[in-house]
Amino acid sequence: MTSPTTTIDVVVLTMNDRPAEFPQAMASLLAQENVELRVVIVGNGIEPDHVPAGVRAVTLPVNEGIPQGRNVGADALAKPGGEFVFFFDNDAVLPARDILARLAAEARRHPEAAYIQPRIADPDTGVTMRRWVPRLRAGDATRPGTITVMAEGVVLVRRADYERAGGWPGDFFLFHEGIDLSWRLWDLGRTGWYAPDVVIHHPATDPARHATYYRLVARNRVWLAYRRLPAPLIPVYLAIWTLLSIVRIRSRANLAVWARGLWEGLKGGHGQRRPMSWVTVLRLTRAGRPPIV
Repeated sequence: MTSPTTTIDVVVLTMNDRPAEFPQAMASLLAQENVELRVVIVGNGIEPDHVPAGVRAVTLPVNEGIPQGRNVGADALAKPGGEFVFFFDNDAVLPARDILARLAAEARRHPEAAYIQPRIADPDTGVTMRRWVPRLRAGDATRPGTITVMAEGVVLVRRADYERAGGWPGDFFLFHEGIDLSWRLWDLGRTGWYAPDVVIHHPATDPARHATYYRLVARNRVWLAYRRLPAPLIPVYLAIWTLLSIVRIRSRANLAVWARGLWEGLKGGHGQRRPMSWVTVLRLTRAGRPPIV
């Protein structure tokens, strides 16, 4: 168990669209024991309608998207910042009072890891969706180990590493921001750790429910490649994901939206290019996920 002095900054985003889930999420968060919490709720284009006592609120005049909203929240608690930053979806639930203490304990056991990823499970079925398991071989969701990406909706990150990495890619708005941050952390010589014994509840939802899903997924894949990959790997990465997307997307209408997003990404706008080193490419490959898939 961690020391009661372990300080965790918690960032929660809201658009006031989850009147039942949001209070439940906050109640489970504020019930955590053996850690000191500093919590901020960021209203993304809205003034938060549920702010418990002792919790700070920040209102953004427009919806800046999830990655930038997280950046704003982390920055709001940065002086002085806690040892860790926990990013917490507002429809998730911490099912026990020691979840954050256990995540911090995992971080102590794995000092090489910049971030600790809990296992996410649907509260009704107990199922962990494949996309929530941050590795290629996702058949066994209960196997711990080193990971190269993250399920960013509920993740604990060391603040020092988060700040060195430059935070989330704010321009992404939604989708793939966790890969960008993970790759940047690995490029700093760090790793990630999957701790499946620590379970957090989150409803199993389909990301394609977002109206802009196909456009943003395609655009951000291109931006990710241009931001983080060595030049020779960019066409390889994009070719692989183009082929996979064409096979997977069965609707012509959705494929057309995806193609527009791909073209949008190719036109630019990806921000600062800071490609990972070839040493990082090798480390990621040895860890089981070369940065082309």
